[in-house]
Amino acid sequence: MPNIIEITDFNATELDIYARLNENQLLNRAEPSKGLFIAESPKVVERAMNAGYEPVSMLVEKKHIEGEAKDIIARCGDIPIYTAEFDVLKQLTGFALTRGVLCAMRRRPLPGVKEVCKDARRIAILENVMNPTNVGAIFRSAAALNIDAILLTPACSNPLYRRSARVSMGTVFQIPWTYFSGEESGWPHPGIDVLKGLGFKTAAMALCDDTVSIDDPKLMKEEKLAIILGTEGDGLAAATIADCDYTVKIPMSHGVDSLNVAAASAVAFWQLGNR
Repeated sequence: MPNIIEITDFNATELDIYARLNENQLLNRAEPSKGLFIAESPKVVERAMNAGYEPVSMLVEKKHIEGEAKDIIARCGDIPIYTAEFDVLKQLTGFALTRGVLCAMRRRPLPGVKEVCKDARRIAILENVMNPTNVGAIFRSAAALNIDAILLTPACSNPLYRRSARVSMGTVFQIPWTYFSGEESGWPHPGIDVLKGLGFKTAAMALCDDTVSIDDPKLMKEEKLAIILGTEGDGLAAATIADCDYTVKIPMSHGVDSLNVAAASAVAFWQLGNR
């Protein structure tokens, strides 16, 4: 029997996790084992559950209890299912984008770089991509276009932030990913050395003169390839480019000098993905 709890006041403490804790508070860097994230919309929540993430509580617009959220609620056991009318929930920033369902879920320990890359042939590396929307869009393109895993440098926005997970349509729960961290996998070194030790050739996506085209036959035939994308605005660090096996440019027209990193990722994944 679902544990339905009706909320009539937006200031109720039960709503704190959804309305008044920021992403860093949810992440809980001081005690990572207690870290949480918020999944938005029935599809995203369902994909998180399918991937084995544990729900802690749910916030559902009243009309969705027997509607879009019914099947998800049936999978939640006796966790609190908070519900309220739209007039209460509309005070919650971004609620109009959630399709009436929010779910607080426990984070899991991240795997190591070698574990994530173990069976991969095509991986993406995000260097200091800080916009959650871009991170989510890159994950969605990666899932759709045959990328096996994603690695992120420490300055990247967390893929489980609400906006990233929502923009990704829940694919952050389908694509294996982790951060470069610790003595064995810092970035760019020894991270690049670890990748090369695993048999990956590295391709830096950059606006340099000394580049190969994205449809270069040799590049496309590489058995294992890591596609490296840089931060918004500045792109990849010069040291990263210098240490890669390839520097790759997407040809532009009409005087346009570059694409947004999320758009560039889709082009690169389509051309170079594991097909």
